[in-house]
Amino acid sequence: MMIEVVASMARGPVFLAGEVMECLITFTNPMSHLSTSASSEMLAWASAQIHCQFHASESRVALPAQGTKQDVQAESDTVLIPSRGEGGQCMLDTPPKILFCDLCLDPGESRTYSYSEVVPNDGPPSFRGQSVKYVYKLTIGCQRVNSPIKLLRVPFRVLVLHGMPEPPFPQDEEVAPSNPFLEEEEGGRRDDRPLERALDMLTITSRRCPHLFNITNMRGKVAKFCIFKTVYRLGEDIIGTFDFSEGDIPCIQYSVSLQSEEEIQQGYQRRPGQSISVTGHGRHLESCLHTASTHFSLPVPLNVTPGFSTDIVTLRWRLHFEFVTSREPMESHNVLQNQPEVTVWTGAEHVDVDTFSWDLPIKVLPTNPALTSYVSQFTGTNSINI
Repeated sequence: MMIEVVASMARGPVFLAGEVMECLITFTNPMSHLSTSASSEMLAWASAQIHCQFHASESRVALPAQGTKQDVQAESDTVLIPSRGEGGQCMLDTPPKILFCDLCLDPGESRTYSYSEVVPNDGPPSFRGQSVKYVYKLTIGCQRVNSPIKLLRVPFRVLVLHGMPEPPFPQDEEVAPSNPFLEEEEGGRRDDRPLERALDMLTITSRRCPHLFNITNMRGKVAKFCIFKTVYRLGEDIIGTFDFSEGDIPCIQYSVSLQSEEEIQQGYQRRPGQSISVTGHGRHLESCLHTASTHFSLPVPLNVTPGFSTDIVTLRWRLHFEFVTSREPMESHNVLQNQPEVTVWTGAEHVDVDTFSWDLPIKVLPTNPALTSYVSQFTGTNSINI
């Protein structure tokens, strides 16, 4: 004797903060009506709400002491606590919405309810770092008559775009501008929708404005570096070019790494002067001796978290360059045009080198949530039997 509950986010498990999340929740009495023991099943109530769980590494984050919280769920079976049984702290939740009360399901009968809620704008993005984690879940609580509450959780991902304007106040229908070429339903001012406004803001990342840098060390000029922009969306390629033809110092090898920096705010550091956690997300390595010009391309993964900052942690992005240069001139081997004999050129067995590094800060912004849904570790669907 059981009821199957299935929750499914039709559009996918990734949302922008401020966007409306929709989920279809289906309750089914799976017993066949042909069974002699089939009987109707009764659910007292069901509700749903969004919450964000915060997890911190005890070795790196010093959180203020909190009083012991009593789980009122153990004392009252009619109180819903969405984060019950989970680790960490519930740092954000939306008001619960009642789906139904006193639902009776006959054998083989199903009922589907639609839940919609605005993903909170004032919360952090989904993030799984070395020191802290922010995890979002939709929790559906339901209870059979004279039985404890059962919880169905559907994890999902939240992207935050800072600086997105608040939706304008609704205007009077009499004075509101209208477009006679649009249907009444479509006339609901497309620009008012958070997703459309956010995508419009993200178009700034398509604008190119080349940035030029002279790469030098203590001995002289190594190369000229050009990058076409410093703001990227998830899934974009970072492309840069090197010109070694005007360099005074021979460059033997270079590497470029895409890195994120996770820094705990000073008031929450476990130790004074605590180091920043650096995570690599891709690397390009190239030998470039006697190379006049070259380029690299590094993709920004779709599953990483764009830069953000909270009271506890700040996430930044950068390109990390490492160069290996020769201390002495490196002469190239010139082959004469009419040289009759075959010659073999071999590199030097020993070269005195210098190494140095350089960090270039960049910005990483969200992208269309539909794109990141394809690589999400979440499915947007979950089920439970009660």
